Amino acid sequence: MANRGPSYGLSREVQQKIDRQYDPELEQILVRWILAQCGGDVAQPAPGRDGFQQWLKDGTVLCRLINSLYPRGQGPVAKIQASAMAFKQMEQISQFLQAAERYGIAATDIFQTVDLWEGKNMACVQRTLMNLGSLAVAKGDGLFVGDPNWFPKKSQENRRVFSEDKLKEGQNVI
Repeated sequence: MANRGPSYGLSREVQQKIDRQYDPELEQILVRWILAQCGGDVAQPAPGRDGFQQWLKDGTVLCRLINSLYPRGQGPVAKIQASAMAFKQMEQISQFLQAAERYGIAATDIFQTVDLWEGKNMACVQRTLMNLGSLAVAKGDGLFVGDPNWFPKKSQENRRVFSEDKLKEGQNVI
């Protein structure tokens, strides 16, 4: 976490409310999916919220994840390298976020880099990864690895076209 002292008053209440949104069961689902999706490229994280945050913090796992959702050699993140320098780690997280937005995640569903790097809002990180998994399942391009039942189904368009006669019949219904 960042070098900040303890929070008091309203800011502490807000942080506690954010922390309560974190779901340990969802963490296990996401870890299983990321390990299955990335294959042997990624090591197992330490259990718990802090272990999950430390596992994702440098951005390499996230970049490998987004690259695995594209055909081999066409991944959006060209250079993935582990680094101990903070700005390099944050840069890799930013590359993941940009690639996730290009993949189809809505900008409102994407976490901020500091949410993950400082561990302030890990629930938002979980929501972004859940949306990414749901979108990967919905695309149906054969690149998703894992159990599709881990993620909620995305709604799909079901356009209906009615003839003029059918529309006129509908006007007679009370």
